[in-house]
Amino acid sequence: LSALFSLKTAEEVNEKLNGLRLEESADFRNVTLKEPRGSATPQSVDWRKHGLVSPVQNQGMCGSCWAFSSLGALEGQMKRRTGVLVPLSPQNLVDCSTSDGNQGCRGGYISKSFSYVIRNRGVDSERFYPYEHQNGKCRYSLRGKAGYCSDFHILPGGDEGALQAAVASEGPVAVALNAMLKSFHLYRG
Repeated sequence: LSALFSLKTAEEVNEKLNGLRLEESADFRNVTLKEPRGSATPQSVDWRKHGLVSPVQNQGMCGSCWAFSSLGALEGQMKRRTGVLVPLSPQNLVDCSTSDGNQGCRGGYISKSFSYVIRNRGVDSERFYPYEHQNGKCRYSLRGKAGYCSDFHILPGGDEGALQAAVASEGPVAVALNAMLKSFHLYRG
C-alpha cells in the first residue's frame, strides 16, 4: 500500500505530520485525530464535505485505476489551492504516459502518472479529453490543459498512521493496491 499527494517539498509533509497522534481506524473517508493541545489540526475531517472529492467513476474493462487514483488526488489538491474542482482526464494518462512506464489499460503506477504530468507540464480536463475505456493515441493539447503538478511525495508503504495523518492534513491522496494477488481475490471485507 502506498499513497501519494502533491506538495512542494517533503519538508512540508514532515512538518504537518510531526506531533500528530492518531486513533486506530481503517475508514479514511472521515479521519479523526487525537492531537496535542494547541494544535491547529481538526479533530475530524471529511474531504467530501469540503468538495475535494469528485464523484465515483467507472474504469470499465480498462485497467486504469492508477490514472483515476492519481488524478483524484491531484483534483483535490488543486481544489484546495484554487477553490475549483476540475475533473481531469484519466484517458490523457492512459494514452500519453507510456513513455513514463505506464501501460495504459494494462496497468500503471501513480508515481509515473505524476512524473508524466510534471514532465508534460500539465494534464487535460476530462471534458476536453473524455474517457474511452480503452487505449488510444495520445491527443494531449495545451488548449485542454486543466491541471498541473510540481512535485509529489511517497508515503512509507504499510504505514497506516502516516496515511491517516496525510489524509487529515493534506487532503485526498492517491492510493494503490495490487488486486492481482490471489489473496486479494478472496477479499470479503
